[in-house]
Amino acid sequence: MIQWYPGHMAKTKKEIQKNLKLVDIVIELLDARIPISSENPMIAEILQNKARLILLTKSTMSDPIDNTKWIKYFQKENIQVLLVDSISKYNVNNIIKKCKIILKDKLEKEKNKGMRERPIRAMIVGIPNVGKSTLINSLVNKKITAVANRPGVTRINQWVRINKDLELLDTPGVLWPKFENKDIARKLLLTGAIKDTAVNDSELGLYFLDFLKLKYPNLLIKRYGVEVSMSNDEILKHIARSRGFFNADEVFLDRAIDALIVDFRNERIGRISLDKTEDYE
Repeated sequence: MIQWYPGHMAKTKKEIQKNLKLVDIVIELLDARIPISSENPMIAEILQNKARLILLTKSTMSDPIDNTKWIKYFQKENIQVLLVDSISKYNVNNIIKKCKIILKDKLEKEKNKGMRERPIRAMIVGIPNVGKSTLINSLVNKKITAVANRPGVTRINQWVRINKDLELLDTPGVLWPKFENKDIARKLLLTGAIKDTAVNDSELGLYFLDFLKLKYPNLLIKRYGVEVSMSNDEILKHIARSRGFFNADEVFLDRAIDALIVDFRNERIGRISLDKTEDYE
């Protein structure tokens, strides 16, 4: 069982609870490749009846067929959801429109009371490395918040004015105290939500290789020129040799595993979703 709960994450939970009353809506970012595995159950518990919009981030990296299935999945649960990609800016301009639709009744009540029009105030939440800072920078068209491809970069709550229609409260990424489900932990490791030191790379690589054989055999064959009938050991040796990860005495399988994981994170294998709706229905 992986334990992962730095002190700043416990503090973040309290901050989210405290700041809920300051905002109209909570925008929760989930990784489109792992919508369930990247959904912190604690956040849903904290939010209760607060207006909520789910953004499935990195959606140009996830399987387009699964993207459609996940939209339908959340809609069945009566949850407003939007596929986005901050780098290509796919659907980013529709976030404010979606917030206005969700808050339509509240905004109309304020207008009928003669209250002056104001920006929607939203809190943005999600696990580490899900793309909060990248999204904010994309919304304002310039670099406002620190961005890095490693978990835990945003460490303080900060308000960011997007435009006259939207103000965002950014929060540090928050994970839950422990992962009882090993598959969830592995998926978070593969996507980079947890630091790589949290688990053995060899175990992670073999898990991912088994997954590719089962769900994406054609991508595996196309990328690495292997056969699905080959053992994991044979596939890794093939990758290692093709990349030059060997010497006269040894083939370095650990480097082949690293290459496999890096290829996934950089979308070199293809568009892959690790969470499948059929596993959660």
